[in-house]
Amino acid sequence: MKALKIIAILIGIYVGLVVAFESLLGYFQPQGEENLVLISQDGEGNTYNRVLTRIELDDKVYVAVNHWPRAWYNRIKDHPDVQVTFAGTTTDNVAVPVTDTAEADTVRAARPTSLMFRVLTGFPPRYFVRLDPAQTGS
Repeated sequence: MKALKIIAILIGIYVGLVVAFESLLGYFQPQGEENLVLISQDGEGNTYNRVLTRIELDDKVYVAVNHWPRAWYNRIKDHPDVQVTFAGTTTDNVAVPVTDTAEADTVRAARPTSLMFRVLTGFPPRYFVRLDPAQTGS
């Protein structure tokens, strides 16, 4: 019985650390040379900014869904027309969730995550979104 209590306490501490790490990361949204700002909207026209790491591969741009908090990901699945600001330039894009396993595996291999990162984020499933340039009017 004592062993179960210790295990439950350790699990609680671990969950607390993951929540704290994810919350601080979401609050501070670190920015660097590889980061972009994804600007999305919900069905009511509210605008949201999310700082994400840019993954460029084979002349395509991707972002990874690496964390449990993923409201932005659910929002772009419903409203894929987004704007992306990178290196001071804002462009219109269409956010396309990567559903092809081979494409996802290629991106995953190009940008692996460390074991420490996976531990700190609570081992969330990892998905990718391709940011395709929006088609201009005819």
